[in-house]
Amino acid sequence: MRPLQISAETAQKLAKALDVPIEQIMHLPQHILVQKLVEIEREEAKKD
Repeated sequence: MRPLQISAETAQKLAKALDVPIEQIMHLPQHILVQKLVEIEREEAKKD
């Protein structure tokens, strides 16, 4: 499986939000990553 094509900043932000190492973020399947991004966005929307 190829590493995801995301920027270093995005990988760092995701790693912090999901509390996992950056290496794990880079090797997540794309559909799982998209699902996690949606969850993070929903949580941020609730805070605002």
